[in-house]
Amino acid sequence: MTSPDSPVRTRHGIRPASAPAPAGRKRADERKRPGGRTARPSWVLTAPACLAAALAVLPLGYLAVRALERGPAFAWDVIAGDRTGQLLLRSLGLTATVVVACLLLGISLAWLTTRTALPGARTWSVLVTLPLAVPSYVTAFAWLSAAPSLAGFTGSALALTLASFPYVYLPVAAALRGTDPGHEEVARSLGRGPLRTFMSVTLPQLRPAAAGGGLLVALYVLSDFGAVSLMRYDTFTRGIYTSYRASFDRTPAAALSAVLVLMTIALVAGETRTRGRAGYARTGAGTARQAVPAALGRLCLPALAWCGAVVAMAVGFPLATLGYWLVVGSSVTWAPATLTSTALTTLGLASAGAALTTLLALPVGIIAARHRGRLAHLLEQAAYAGHAVPGITVALALVFFAVRYTRPLYQETPLLVCAYAVLFLPVAVAAVRAAVLQAPPVLDDVARSLGRTPFGVLREVTVPLAAPGVAAGAALTFVVCMKELPATLLLRPTGTDTLATRLWTETGSGSFAAAAPYAAVLVLLAAVPSYLLGRHHP
Repeated sequence: MTSPDSPVRTRHGIRPASAPAPAGRKRADERKRPGGRTARPSWVLTAPACLAAALAVLPLGYLAVRALERGPAFAWDVIAGDRTGQLLLRSLGLTATVVVACLLLGISLAWLTTRTALPGARTWSVLVTLPLAVPSYVTAFAWLSAAPSLAGFTGSALALTLASFPYVYLPVAAALRGTDPGHEEVARSLGRGPLRTFMSVTLPQLRPAAAGGGLLVALYVLSDFGAVSLMRYDTFTRGIYTSYRASFDRTPAAALSAVLVLMTIALVAGETRTRGRAGYARTGAGTARQAVPAALGRLCLPALAWCGAVVAMAVGFPLATLGYWLVVGSSVTWAPATLTSTALTTLGLASAGAALTTLLALPVGIIAARHRGRLAHLLEQAAYAGHAVPGITVALALVFFAVRYTRPLYQETPLLVCAYAVLFLPVAVAAVRAAVLQAPPVLDDVARSLGRTPFGVLREVTVPLAAPGVAAGAALTFVVCMKELPATLLLRPTGTDTLATRLWTETGSGSFAAAAPYAAVLVLLAAVPSYLLGRHHP
């Protein structure tokens, strides 16, 4: 034992045990948290982060007020009406169908490309992710122009499945690569065949990844407007848009939007509750090793055919259809001047949206990475509110707000850019947070000890170190802003068109040849940053 006066070694030096720690150091130590986090962010971060959070939750709050403006009884009459029930059944039926189909495609393709001796497995693993670069309404346009009879539920389910199954494939493939193959080897040694081993051992370990991917698909389907609109299939998003356009009374559209938001929240909560408390990680560190690829034998050709069919339907057919309509189209349908102007407008709006979204995400992401506490958690959760709100709902809420309080902004570019920021703030926040977490927090402390102000630390240390990750998040935000359709339709300035809205307009009137150039340019522009992201983040 040591006496009360024995010297104590600390990270600040050696001092007598009875001597109090320096006040400044004590306060700094008390503020520190594991991982270099502190509890109290400076006002330089807190003020803009609160502004970003307020913008993110604005649609939810105002939507609730607007839906109840004529009283709860009127809102209930809208919600309890036969039309709402039909939209609910249609939306849930389409969502369930697409989720089941995506689980089948995603899990089977992930297993084939990661756990079997499939010829060209690495090439297939790249090809099956390409549908992410093709908007759902472009896929719908391709299939509808080739087979108009697909319009309705069948075409909507087909287009959305082909556009969204990579959301299941990517997490499941990652889980398969990281799962210890020892459990499967033990099951095989006990006499279980490949199929029984997969069903009883492998598949349960993939449950979290598959459930997470399925949730993303469900949220994507519920919020989709482009594909169901082109396929003329009424879901909540199309019903909200029709209600908004058909009447001067916006309360019914607001009530329907509130129901859609509640559906998305219920999906997220339901997925969280189904996770259970089962463990999916190894108890010990173990030895990292790759699973031995399973030989396909006589199933090799069917496996190749399955992969080829999926890639052909999801990527090959849409591109071939676009090529066909580009060849069929005349110089009149091409309209190079209009196409160029629309492309430049799209790039300008997407750039403005990405810039504002990234600027708002910086303080939120830094606080989430560097600080802990109730305020930090609240700001981060508020920023993610847009993830549970479909684009049509965000646009509707901003329309209501602009008409009531900021009339000069109605159908002006700043309001549309704000909608992009609300919708895609979670994308940028996630990228900023991940980038800041990779930067050593001790460098911030060194800068402060040298006399830098909180703003100086951000400008000279934190942001420069996180710049590559922030740039990647901005590029991804740019891509999703460029492809956004429902909010752009409602909020775009009069006479302004983007590639997405022109494609929607031309396809709606049956002018497939005229729509093809806009679809082709949109896919081309979206593919460039997508390729750069994949190249720098393999």
